[in-house]
Amino acid sequence: MYYGEIKKCDIANGPGVRVSLFVSGCTHHCKGCFNEETWSFEYGKPFTEETEEQILKLLEPSYISGLTVLGGEPMEYMNQEVLFSFLKKVKERFPEKSIWCFTGYVYEKDILHRMIPKWKYTKKMLEQIDYLVDGPFVMEKKNISLKFRGSSNQRIIDVKKTLETGEVVLWEEQ
Repeated sequence: MYYGEIKKCDIANGPGVRVSLFVSGCTHHCKGCFNEETWSFEYGKPFTEETEEQILKLLEPSYISGLTVLGGEPMEYMNQEVLFSFLKKVKERFPEKSIWCFTGYVYEKDILHRMIPKWKYTKKMLEQIDYLVDGPFVMEKKNISLKFRGSSNQRIIDVKKTLETGEVVLWEEQ
């Protein structure tokens, strides 16, 4: 897996001050994408053990609320195995910090009904994530007043509650 950027103090992609990992590779190619360069699966640098350690170190300060993974597309098949393993390490080391993930896939249609039955790491990866921003960016539904989303079709899903209840539960800001 490759990544395009690591933001050390990000306040735009989830609540609080976060560390954000922008992974490479995306097949959605949304019109108006803010990060087109990450569409290529070879964009940026290889995601290595040193990269993992760097991010884990960045997550240590108490003022860091958690990790956000976006891209590119974290839920692409080619990214899932590496991300699952890494997100598991983050959860083990920092159980009090939240993990947010942005995906262009729609939870029910793509993740639940297509990816989980077919791909080994989708559910395992999902179980490490606290909040999932789902749905492709749609230029015609762009809304800059939305918190942590670019277009009105996108939702912020509370993954833990959704997995518990079997129904999509949306994030309620605290």
